[in-house]
Amino acid sequence: MSNRLEGKVLVAQGGGPTPVINQSVVGVALEARKFSQVTSIYGALHGVRGIIDENFIDLTRETTHNLEQVAGTPSSGLLSTRDKPDEEYCQRMFKVMQAHDIRYFFYVGGNDSSDTVRIVNEQAKAANYELRAIHIPKTIDNDLEENDHCPGFGSAARFVAQAFTGVNLDNRALKGVYIGVVMGRHAGFLTAASALAQKYVDDGPHLIYMPERHFIIENFLADVDRVYQQHGLCTIAVSEGISDPDGTPMIVKLLGKEERDSHGNVQLSGTGALGDLLSNSIRDGLGIKRVRSDTFGYLQRSFMGIQSDRDAREAREAGEKAVQFAMWDNCDGSVAIKRPVLDYSVDYQLVPIENVAGKTRHMPDNFINAEGNGVTQDFLSYCRPLLGSNLPEPHRLRAPMVPKILHK
Repeated sequence: MSNRLEGKVLVAQGGGPTPVINQSVVGVALEARKFSQVTSIYGALHGVRGIIDENFIDLTRETTHNLEQVAGTPSSGLLSTRDKPDEEYCQRMFKVMQAHDIRYFFYVGGNDSSDTVRIVNEQAKAANYELRAIHIPKTIDNDLEENDHCPGFGSAARFVAQAFTGVNLDNRALKGVYIGVVMGRHAGFLTAASALAQKYVDDGPHLIYMPERHFIIENFLADVDRVYQQHGLCTIAVSEGISDPDGTPMIVKLLGKEERDSHGNVQLSGTGALGDLLSNSIRDGLGIKRVRSDTFGYLQRSFMGIQSDRDAREAREAGEKAVQFAMWDNCDGSVAIKRPVLDYSVDYQLVPIENVAGKTRHMPDNFINAEGNGVTQDFLSYCRPLLGSNLPEPHRLRAPMVPKILHK
């Protein structure tokens, strides 16, 4: 081991939290303790912003028991950031790493985080500074290239499926139209997971709309009318990122104006506006009075107690494998989860960071039905194992009807 790179480990989290992101950090911390060339293990608070500000905690001195407790807790234990570093920002990060003798950098995050790892790695090479920088995947959107699925998605998908299971029960009791707006700017995986709520033939969601297909309001109203006429109710799952054929987000088209976030992206959710606008379209266009909507928002990514056991194990292993790739193989890159067979096993590979950085994966065509308002059996087979074991299941009363006396 003496010929291996010696120095400190730095781990950080970026972007939106997930129910299992702490598993990856704990995987890094505990696996790194096994290697003698590691002198200390630091955690950066608030992601890359914490690196700039030198806000580090010494995970070397954290107890194994408490690390395991944190691993089972959702959201970002090291806290997070929405900072999107450019070359100058990464240069400042790199200088801090040099000052602290950081030789291994692990960043748990999505698309933007992988691009940060790419830039830092390039700067280290240009400065002839030995640094192993590895991106560890996480995102509830499930939209990272090279990955069959991403840590965090399975647990968030479990939440969405369970939420729509409850919606089915409620909407059957007091019939109406229900719209659930689910996160997903460019990829519809999480919204599609609502289909796992379907048990009985008349269960919803009856309609599922994803960003991968154009959203046409006239077709939407026709779909709702058809389902409502058939069942006397209609349950709908819709991605926040649905857009019209011109590429205009529906929230902008229906609202008549746009608001942007700190990254310059159109603000799609957080206010409930899209659900309200679609509800009003149904009331005005179809004359249905009982129409309700919810925007799931932060609940799906940090809700306590909905972790998929499979998702948690894979998030932990992704962190462990990142350390092994860096220590044993002396490599940089991005950890990717592969699925050699559909049902079910996974493997972990280190892929070039350029294959992941700044790219977005979309739902394959064979996952979306021909009408663009639902999913296929291929998607259900793909998604079901990711939700983990012991998924709650609804049941209906089966007792026979009593013959009427007065109302024959």
